[in-house]
Amino acid sequence: MKNLALPIIAVFASGCIAQEVDLDSLVLADGFSIAVYAELDGPRQMALGTDGVVYVGSQRGKVTAVIDQDHDGVAERMVTVAEGLNRPNGVAYADGDLYIGEIHRISKVSGIDARLSGVSPTETVNDSLPEDKHHGMKFLQIGPDGKLYLPVGAPCNVCEVTEQYAAIYRMNLDGSELTKIADGVRNSVGFDWHPQTGEFWFTDNGRDMLGDDVPACEINRISSVGQHFGFPYIHQGDLPDPVFGAGKSADDYTPPVLKLGAHVAPLGLVFYRGEMFPDQYGNTILWAEHGSWNRSEKSGYKVMMGRIGADNRSITETSAFVEGWLQGQSNWGRPVDVLNMPDGSVLISDDMAGVIYRVTYN
Repeated sequence: MKNLALPIIAVFASGCIAQEVDLDSLVLADGFSIAVYAELDGPRQMALGTDGVVYVGSQRGKVTAVIDQDHDGVAERMVTVAEGLNRPNGVAYADGDLYIGEIHRISKVSGIDARLSGVSPTETVNDSLPEDKHHGMKFLQIGPDGKLYLPVGAPCNVCEVTEQYAAIYRMNLDGSELTKIADGVRNSVGFDWHPQTGEFWFTDNGRDMLGDDVPACEINRISSVGQHFGFPYIHQGDLPDPVFGAGKSADDYTPPVLKLGAHVAPLGLVFYRGEMFPDQYGNTILWAEHGSWNRSEKSGYKVMMGRIGADNRSITETSAFVEGWLQGQSNWGRPVDVLNMPDGSVLISDDMAGVIYRVTYN
């Protein structure tokens, strides 16, 4: 079903015209609608604060608070709450504080709820992270254990890495006890915990330069701390790297839960937790495919839905949740992150079109 809203032009606070937003080209299942929730410059990860305030990271050096004051499903205020930062892609909110994932450090704004009138100074939580920009953007989440989780990507397309890279970590909110929980993860920019099992699921972007169709990008699941997911030796669970895979066995590494298309670039991932959508969305996972950059025919550029199996450890069915950003071989948007909202709707950020969308079910 196509959304019947008219196209709009996204305009940033600076007055710069963003990519044209053609809502009418976006396709959703019957009963679903999509609308623009907010217009802002290059939105990336989103985090929900108190009273429905949404904090939004970016690659533009700033973090924005997006505020729907009258709770009508459209944000009225966009406030820059931190600026001058090192690609602050990641944001997480906990106990009144806003945590920010920069390339080289985790920082925070304390007492953010009382600081929504303008820019506040940040304080360093942990600055022991690498400074590499290649796959250096952070994605942050607060886990069920109250700890902060983050990735450190590989500083290359494919290479053997030192102990610090190609991994997922957790640490206390004060920055102490930075601990690796998974290895062999090339570049994860999205993760969440299954609502019933509490297991950690994450996206991973596959390596480039092996052709259009391999290796597959992945959705993975951590069942125990210390698992190795293959990079740079084994890709997609069963494909040895032509250089680094010699003498390696796929049996020694944890395979993905789901192989995605090659180069689709999966980023934000969430389990749907609301009650607005039909019952069949009760045990599903949503992920944003940012889209390929080096494939001869573009792929991705959609938000996907996966149905979780009865074992809560597999994905038994997949389908497009929202698609249409890619028209033929031309795309006007690139979805980045998906966020559950308290009313059961979901938000989707788009760093190319410069908007956040809101998806509802009628």
